[in-house]
Amino acid sequence: MTIHKEGFATLAVVFLTLAVINTGIYFLTESPAAVLEWSVSISVILFFFFLAFFRSPKREGYLQDDAVISPADGKIVVVEETEENEILKEKCIQVSVFMSVFNVHINWYPINGVIKYFKHHSGRFQAAYLPKASFENERTTVVLESPKGKTIVVRQIAGALARRIVCYAEVGTESKQGKQMGFIKFGSRVDVFFPLGSRIDVKPGQKVKGKQTILGWLQ
Repeated sequence: MTIHKEGFATLAVVFLTLAVINTGIYFLTESPAAVLEWSVSISVILFFFFLAFFRSPKREGYLQDDAVISPADGKIVVVEETEENEILKEKCIQVSVFMSVFNVHINWYPINGVIKYFKHHSGRFQAAYLPKASFENERTTVVLESPKGKTIVVRQIAGALARRIVCYAEVGTESKQGKQMGFIKFGSRVDVFFPLGSRIDVKPGQKVKGKQTILGWLQ
């Protein structure tokens, strides 16, 4: 288990902030020892919460050309036929993974292929599990084309607590199944839009694991 590179700056800020608070308590309170004991205990718990959030586990992935692996840890909140209006302009099957603050927040490429499109959208910060979050919240859209010419859309969506989405996608480069695609800081969601006719192997309420759970198959 290591710490993800996206967490270094945040962890440094958290550590320094807590250090300043505890130093102030020590010098400015009348009974510093008693207060400091509680303050340090709470600070340690908070710091380890942030530390756990930015964890980057070593994990073997399931690699299979026709499989679409989960791009994130979390719970399936949507499996439905819908219209993808931003890029494809056609009916698709949407599968959405909701990540709580306790999940690993790394995102992985779900298929091998070529990155055909990438865009970051500014937006709101509503609860990520809401359906309208897909087109109203801060988000990124990545279009991947498989070696067999199948196209899927992957959308990272910020949630009520998430204020920063990181995406490493570059148009024209290859997406390697299981390679890191990005990171979303704090609670959030990832949508995957499959072509109609794809086989879906998950259902709402099911817990999934990034790189390892198969969401479905391109057919």
